[in-house]
Amino acid sequence: MGTNPKLAVGDEAPNFELESDTQGTVRLEDLRGQKIILYFYSKDMTPGCTTQACDFRDNIEEFQQRGFEIYGVSPDPVERHAKFREKHDLNFPLLADPDHQVADTYGVWREKKNYGKTYQGIVRSTFIIDEEGVIEEIQDNVRATGHVGRLLRDL
Repeated sequence: MGTNPKLAVGDEAPNFELESDTQGTVRLEDLRGQKIILYFYSKDMTPGCTTQACDFRDNIEEFQQRGFEIYGVSPDPVERHAKFREKHDLNFPLLADPDHQVADTYGVWREKKNYGKTYQGIVRSTFIIDEEGVIEEIQDNVRATGHVGRLLRDL
């Protein structure tokens, strides 16, 4: 678990309102009473993000048995999310954050480095939010491969 510059365990999860590829507008406040896994990823159709999404897909029953619903968030538009879902048979909603406002609020839109270039982007991170809307756990700057298995183990 890394540290997140904006949020901490025990903080109330910032509310958001984002368009989903399957459920219309999703508001965190409307999800009260459910346990949520909110994971931020950089881009649909990329190798790491595909691996992570397919891992969530393949383990969704185990998460749901433990009372969790999964929501993926990236800056991609709803149309691209729909193609990503279709291509990989994803079984949970993907939320579009095109202006990365929610990613910024959650502290995951940060400076990144790749091949010597510095740029702003999503740092792959996961937030566990309880039924009351409080952050139970933050897994910051995670690796795509093996993340879902580690998450299940930690829950």
